[in-house]
Amino acid sequence: MNKTLNKYLFLFMNFVILIGLFFVLFNSSVNLIIFPFAFGMLYALCWANQKIWLVAPAYIIAGAIFRPTLEFCICTLVCTFCLIVPYFVHILCKKNMKKWEFFLFSILGQTATVVFDIISGMFPLLPFVEILLGEVFMYACMSVFEAIIIRGFTNKLTNLEIVSLFSIIAVLSAGLAVLNINSFSFLKLFVCFVVFLFAFCSTPTLTLLVSVVAGLGAIIATNNAVFMAPFVLWALFALLFKKRFRVFMVIAVVAVELVIGFYFKLYYSFGIIEILPVLISSLIFLCMPKSWCKEISVIFNLSKDRVAMKNVVNRNREILHNRLGNLSEVFNDMNVIYRNLLKQGMTLDEVKTLLEQEIKEKICSFCPDRNHCHRTFPDSTKKVFDELITIAYQRGRATLLDIPSFLTSRCKQTTSILGSVNTLTAQYKKYMSMVRDVDTSKIIIADQLLGVSKIMGGLSKEVETNISFDTVRENKILDEMTYYNIICIDAVVFEKDIWTMEVSLVVKSEDSEKPRIVDVASKVCGKKMAIYEVFPSTRPGYTVINLKTAPKYDCLFGVSQKTKNGSKMSGDTYSIIKLNGDKILFAISDGMGSGEKAEHTSELSISLVENFYKAGFDNDIILSTVNKLLNLYKEEIFSAMDICIFDQKDGLVDFVKMASPNSYILSEDDCKTIETGALPMGIVEDAEPLIRKNAVKSKDFIILMSDGVSDSFGETEELKECIKSIKSKNPQEFADELLERALACNNGYAVDDMTVVVIKVLDF
Repeated sequence: MNKTLNKYLFLFMNFVILIGLFFVLFNSSVNLIIFPFAFGMLYALCWANQKIWLVAPAYIIAGAIFRPTLEFCICTLVCTFCLIVPYFVHILCKKNMKKWEFFLFSILGQTATVVFDIISGMFPLLPFVEILLGEVFMYACMSVFEAIIIRGFTNKLTNLEIVSLFSIIAVLSAGLAVLNINSFSFLKLFVCFVVFLFAFCSTPTLTLLVSVVAGLGAIIATNNAVFMAPFVLWALFALLFKKRFRVFMVIAVVAVELVIGFYFKLYYSFGIIEILPVLISSLIFLCMPKSWCKEISVIFNLSKDRVAMKNVVNRNREILHNRLGNLSEVFNDMNVIYRNLLKQGMTLDEVKTLLEQEIKEKICSFCPDRNHCHRTFPDSTKKVFDELITIAYQRGRATLLDIPSFLTSRCKQTTSILGSVNTLTAQYKKYMSMVRDVDTSKIIIADQLLGVSKIMGGLSKEVETNISFDTVRENKILDEMTYYNIICIDAVVFEKDIWTMEVSLVVKSEDSEKPRIVDVASKVCGKKMAIYEVFPSTRPGYTVINLKTAPKYDCLFGVSQKTKNGSKMSGDTYSIIKLNGDKILFAISDGMGSGEKAEHTSELSISLVENFYKAGFDNDIILSTVNKLLNLYKEEIFSAMDICIFDQKDGLVDFVKMASPNSYILSEDDCKTIETGALPMGIVEDAEPLIRKNAVKSKDFIILMSDGVSDSFGETEELKECIKSIKSKNPQEFADELLERALACNNGYAVDDMTVVVIKVLDF
């Protein structure tokens, strides 16, 4: 019950305030001849989604109180009718009225006023001047309502919005200038409070301007400049005594008013009633919660808060730079330690000496002919042992046929010697294999530690320099967004480096897909910008849009594949991912053979490569690590890898190849071959990739393929001629046609898994 009562009481209070507002605007005039402002406020309030069933009746009642004549009542009813009817028609049609429609219907709503003015003998142009001023005032009201009611107290007012706010204050001052009860001035009550508010919540310049604007409003309405000087003096002394406590400002302004009235006798009369407006507004200001003042100050002084915010950002970047640098050194030291832990295997000569000694102790030490063999014929005996160990090491097993006849004739332990050689050699090979695997694992870990060290070192350099924020451009973007009716509550512009400028915007979610956003950012920044990130804001109903300097090039791509005839799964896997720094990775992994095993190999290889590149590792570390990981498998796992990294900023392309077929760059007048090299991944532990760098330009095609496609053509020149003969400018159609021609070379039969990736370079 209490909630319902409070709700209706709140609505009633709003209704009374609206009646008072419209009554003041009905009284607002230019030299008491033209009264153009009330209808502009009516339409602007409805545009700002205020309750029309409250606003319209308040307008009619205020008009009847202002001028209770039949003619004027007809004028207010016609004006309201031209708003209510289209407003509810749009509601029934479930469509929002656009801003230009409010302007159109507001002009139609003044038809009765124009007719009555002409009939009354008013100068013919005055009604149209009245409409023009009313439309301008309506636009000003819409700008302010959009900033405060729709956007809320979250962002600094633009220059246009500040001018609009000042025009509303001037119009209200003009209306209040003629509304006095005896000697009580509602104008002084209003302006004194506004001066306090601006002095406490905005800049000194705006405070002085608002006092002048309020005085001008009174002059326009009454042709009397009596209030101009007091208003300016209020502003000056409010600013002079602006301290932490608001009471100092209040005391200063009240004192100035007393001096003006009693000492200088600036007013026609001055007494208790004349001083009451200043006292009441002072009391209201003192009772106003500080939280309200803080919210209001945001729309004027946001730039000050953001200076502190920007300093915090740069300070945090400095701290992050130092920490990343320290972490980089830690990981580099760990890399050195791991490399020093490598055991390294013994040489074959060391192995022979070790195994020979062990055989002597195990077999020969108990033989009665030991001295005869090792003292009488030491050289020949050692040579036999060396040869047996070498044969067992290289072939895997030594036999009786490998023992010389002179030894078998005098030695009774040949079988035992042979068994020991084979057993010890096999154990040693197994041990060395385990040591190599351990060492390989340590090298992999060391490589990753080195890679992490380099990444952190790069990040440390990236955040070393302070971000240069551009407040001028930020304000321009906010102004431009308002001009194009895009609600943008915040904008941050900064230079990431000498090549890249970034812009972060917080816009209304329904405006986030408007193409004007990119146009405005590009215009203000003086360079082409592109959206690279969009995500919901922490504030409900708003979206964060991040833009940065657009790269020079973009690309389209097409992929075409065919599985080997008779195979259920393809051993070819491709990947296309966006990397940091405006780079795009295209890769084809061709697992050994075809079918499930080949598919597993290629997917494993491509997945490892993808993740390493996304993490920011270097080419050499990535491929070396993946190669070693595959080499650790006890079963044979081989994979050909073809990687192309396209840099959108400068059009440079890195080709990284390991046993992959040739790649091609097709331009308008040439077809360049990027030759293959290196062994497949996983076959040799220390296989090095072949890396080539090339430049491309707009309209060039980059063609990657697996060996199932390249091997279908007889020679490289035949494949190049085929590529040059394809006329399609669409990369997907190009890939499809190249695959079809490769299949045609084998009568439509896929002798191996086949994959084609075609990239077309374009201007961004």
